[in-house]
Amino acid sequence: MATDTLLRIDVWSDYVCPFCYLELPALQRLQQQFGSQLEVVWRAFELRPDPKPTLDPDGDYLHSTWNRAVYPMAEQRGMLLKLPPVQPRSRLALEAATFADSHGRFAAMHEALFRGFFAQGRDIGDIDVLCAIGQEAGLDAAALRQALQEGRHTAAVLDDEHLAHRLGVSGVPIMLLRRPGAPWEQALALRGAVPYDTVELAVRQVLGQL
Repeated sequence: MATDTLLRIDVWSDYVCPFCYLELPALQRLQQQFGSQLEVVWRAFELRPDPKPTLDPDGDYLHSTWNRAVYPMAEQRGMLLKLPPVQPRSRLALEAATFADSHGRFAAMHEALFRGFFAQGRDIGDIDVLCAIGQEAGLDAAALRQALQEGRHTAAVLDDEHLAHRLGVSGVPIMLLRRPGAPWEQALALRGAVPYDTVELAVRQVLGQL
């Protein structure tokens, strides 16, 4: 964390959550605006961990949700999202992102995973697909494969999820805004894919600029 950081945002998300992807540009814009004063930490949260059933990609629930909420929001934000033809488990994708973070390529891999699933319909639960995406994001595909096969980053993903459960997080995306070092109880929570103006207002509120 930079010494001039004034605010930290912890974001719990899942790569199979369209609303998490829809929130990404707002946070990227926020980081550009506030620079080193703002630290954004993305954390793992599996919406449907094993053995919880995954959703039917052709089921009424997903089609209804996308038609009612996802497609309109994507159009409003100028983003390309398509209902993926598969609904994989996301543990390996979250582990791949952690691997990327340890190699200084988190931002590239983070966006590539979202784009790969929601724009290209790739199966991000498949290790071969993840290695291909990782290579496209500037990672060593062989090293990524070995890390995933050996489960090197499973504990980090589970730690994020355990912390989320302790804090009462039950859905994503959720953002917790607080001063660096401040207790979680003092964090300001924003739930869902909220507009940029709402996030900026919350940041200024925490920074005491209002």
